[in-house]
Amino acid sequence: MSNQLGRVEDLPADYYQSLVSMNTLPLWPALRSVLPYDIPARRTQPVMWRYSDIRPNLLRAGELAPIEKAERRVLVLCNPGLGLQNMQATASIYIGMQLILPGETAPNHRHTPSAVRFVIEGQGGFTVVSGEKLPMEKGDLILTPPGLWHEHGHAGKGPVIWLDALDLPLIYGIDASYCIEGKSQAVDQAQGKCNAEFRQGGVIPYRSLDSSSTPYPLLRFPWREVRQSLLALAGVTAKGELVHLAYVNPETGRECLPTLGFSAIMLRPGEETRLRKRSASAVIHGVEGAGIATIDHVAHAFGEADTIAVPTHAEVVLSNASGKEPACLFMVDDAPLHRKLGIYEVFD
Repeated sequence: MSNQLGRVEDLPADYYQSLVSMNTLPLWPALRSVLPYDIPARRTQPVMWRYSDIRPNLLRAGELAPIEKAERRVLVLCNPGLGLQNMQATASIYIGMQLILPGETAPNHRHTPSAVRFVIEGQGGFTVVSGEKLPMEKGDLILTPPGLWHEHGHAGKGPVIWLDALDLPLIYGIDASYCIEGKSQAVDQAQGKCNAEFRQGGVIPYRSLDSSSTPYPLLRFPWREVRQSLLALAGVTAKGELVHLAYVNPETGRECLPTLGFSAIMLRPGEETRLRKRSASAVIHGVEGAGIATIDHVAHAFGEADTIAVPTHAEVVLSNASGKEPACLFMVDDAPLHRKLGIYEVFD
């Protein structure tokens, strides 16, 4: 019975128009489109953005858009299934690639969306968050949590490029997205402070047991240390099991931002592995090596710095193209949001 719901065309035209005139609509003709059986009506498409395509256009943006005119010089990775104008990689995840050139400063501001920076290339870039200067090295993850002041600068040579990931579609969708500009921050924290305090998993400053001064105690996750941890985990992980590390708040052990999750994956030489099918959407970014990501039975050959959108409820198989070297991936997902909403599911 519920598979044969009435249509708009079945209603008297004057009745339907009267509903529309009062800013109302009947639910039943659209019920299956918003509440389908078994699997969501997914608009997010599996899409791959090749860094070799994006980088030349991003460098040209450096010529066309002075930082004073751009504020943040970014090319947004837009999923065609969601409409390019909506600037969404998945329904809840925004991804952009940002360029800063030597001597430039992306001005200080704070905003309601949660954001991170994952460094792709270049040396000499930095982000200042709440008075701490955080150097940007390839593969580093830097948090700019909601409400915290942050600005970017470049004291080196050549371009610095990073991947931005935000929950902007979510925050914008609930009419809560805005930012506030501020004057440049004074760097009043010792450089490397947060990494010195939380250098090793399982060991934290003793004062954290009594109270934490901030909900975001660790702002920078250096790739060189994450990679070492991946290699160590790979050495004790059985063949066929995924080598997968989560970036977490070191004081709580939970996700480091409210709505987005971040993790690192290592595919050992010649390895093929299937990710668990989940309710969450994700974006996968190549850090080292090359391979194939098969999403809902469609293969996407990826290389370093390529980025792939993964819809909710997708079947994902990852394989390393090399039989000699590992391949490393960075993943953003909206699993923390699903957990907080009580809808997170793992299907196998």
